[in-house]
Amino acid sequence: MKNSILLYITILSAFSFNSYAQNSKTTTADKKYDSYAYIKAVSTYERVAEKGYKSEDMFQKLGNSYYFNGELDKAAKWYDELFKMNPNQDSEYIYRYAQSLKAIGQTDKANQMLETFSQKAGNDTRGKLFGKNKNYLEQIKANSGRYKIEDAGINSKYSDYGSAFYNNKLVFSSARDTGSLGQRKHTWTNQHFTNLYVSDLGEEMTPGKVNKFADKINSKFNESTPVFTKDGKTMYFTRNNYLDGKKGKDANKVTLVKIYKASFENDNWDKVTELPFDSDSYSVAHPTLSPDEKTLYFASDMPGTLGQSDLFKVKINDDGSYSTPQNLGKAINTEGRETFPQITDENELYFASDGHPGLGGLDVFVTKMANDGTLGEIQNVGDGINSPKDDFAYLIDTKSRRGFVTSNRDGGQGYDDIYKFLETRKLVCLQELYGTVTDVNTSQILPDTKMSLFDNEFKLINTTISDASGNYKFEVECGKTYNVRAAKPDYVTKEQKIAIATENGRTNLNFALESEVCKVAIGDDLGKCFGIKMIYFDLDKYNIRTEAALDLEKILDVLNQNPTMKLDIRSHTDCRQTVQYNQVLSDRRAKSTIAWLVKNGIDASRLTGKGYGETQLVNDCGCEPTNQSSCTEEQHQMNRRSEFIITAL
Repeated sequence: MKNSILLYITILSAFSFNSYAQNSKTTTADKKYDSYAYIKAVSTYERVAEKGYKSEDMFQKLGNSYYFNGELDKAAKWYDELFKMNPNQDSEYIYRYAQSLKAIGQTDKANQMLETFSQKAGNDTRGKLFGKNKNYLEQIKANSGRYKIEDAGINSKYSDYGSAFYNNKLVFSSARDTGSLGQRKHTWTNQHFTNLYVSDLGEEMTPGKVNKFADKINSKFNESTPVFTKDGKTMYFTRNNYLDGKKGKDANKVTLVKIYKASFENDNWDKVTELPFDSDSYSVAHPTLSPDEKTLYFASDMPGTLGQSDLFKVKINDDGSYSTPQNLGKAINTEGRETFPQITDENELYFASDGHPGLGGLDVFVTKMANDGTLGEIQNVGDGINSPKDDFAYLIDTKSRRGFVTSNRDGGQGYDDIYKFLETRKLVCLQELYGTVTDVNTSQILPDTKMSLFDNEFKLINTTISDASGNYKFEVECGKTYNVRAAKPDYVTKEQKIAIATENGRTNLNFALESEVCKVAIGDDLGKCFGIKMIYFDLDKYNIRTEAALDLEKILDVLNQNPTMKLDIRSHTDCRQTVQYNQVLSDRRAKSTIAWLVKNGIDASRLTGKGYGETQLVNDCGCEPTNQSSCTEEQHQMNRRSEFIITAL
């Protein structure tokens, strides 16, 4: 940045889990619609659990139900039961349990669980197990080879640098001598002071003829680095401390630089004013605007600067006033120079720095800004844009991926030169994460499902709603791990972790949601509401086992909540005994099931049932006449089933 030493001294060219509370509306278990009954499964689980029955799956569902609803005290209760039953749980349940314990004041125990989480969670960043220690040269190499770059065609033998888009034009700074009378030179460098120039942009953003910019903007001192509002009516730019014919100086008699504002009125740029946070005592330069134009970013060495120059921001208030400048912090600013900020409409912040590891001099870096202003990982944009010399003032059109950058690299025409480029590959490897949301039991598509994307620390990144076909999609970064949450009224919220491949492409992640409300009609199997496929008995016996009692408690609860409901209980066997034996055994098991329900308070008139032995096999696993079959155990299991058929509502 040959001429930029001047600009550093006089124009500062060297500044150059969020938690989601589910608002689902659920019906009570006894509410009826026409001929249907709606059964709240979670309520049944809770009533069954309160009776002392234990099941890992049941405790997980109960804990998750309250956790996702933000009722962490109740979640802690059921997660506590879960870990008492089996301490060896998936890391996600450890984390949720710890968060729930914090909510009830059990901090010490929560910290113990987090320690366990840290040991078990692998590369989960919440566990703070390891940090990224990449070799910066290897990172730069990986980020290189992404640009086609060439001379912009507008350079002179003097300094040409910095650029901005304006009405399909390129506005930039130049120290070229246009032959005007009274052209002044700086005594330190024998270079002309810089003014703003403009060039029409043609095909592929090729600049055309160069002309001087507005007379009322250019002065006898330095102007540089403009930025324009989208409506073209306001501009901010850098100029030496000079306004209305008066030159300001600091205590050392040095004229520093300030940011000025101008308005476009009556086909002219006019009403040049300095910004209120400017000062004669420090420099403020290189303005850029956020995509919504409500925040102004700039470089400065004002009090509070961490290094030689830092990046700052101010809020632009509705009344045109400005907030107090805020340093962007140690995540981006170093003891060196951070300068020339530029923000794209994709909320990417590009800047130049010699404090971050680079190839030499000033390098161009980029970071993604979140909606709340927080900064993501800072990356060197790689060789091509960056060189062993100074590279700065990066400007890109995100639609065409064409842009301009300034460099004093070898082979240029002048002191600083402007180069045009085409970005052939984005720095951030992106994938499309997509999927379909369906009902786990019916496979029916589920539109209007709220989909939430979280990073590996469960910081919310984005949300969307599944479309009419139940489809959703997110743009995600390659090589990262995400957590995706699906939430829909009357369905159990579900969360899945997904690791994205390291190459560009698409990653599929479907969701099958379990309904919280089971809709049944006459003729339906009530057992399907709770996933009851079989009531377990000891081999060749028909007395009720503990596991069977747990499932029967669910049936019992539904019958108590729906006093007019009647059931026909059907027991089926596989074919690996004689027909007669299977018939008798299944009938005894059906009657044993009825007897258990009657013993626990259900009127016998509401229950019928019989055994069907092997007469209603659901597959071709027939064994007659040898009682032998080539079918798998899974196929036989399908035949050994219990049914609770609703006969009246």
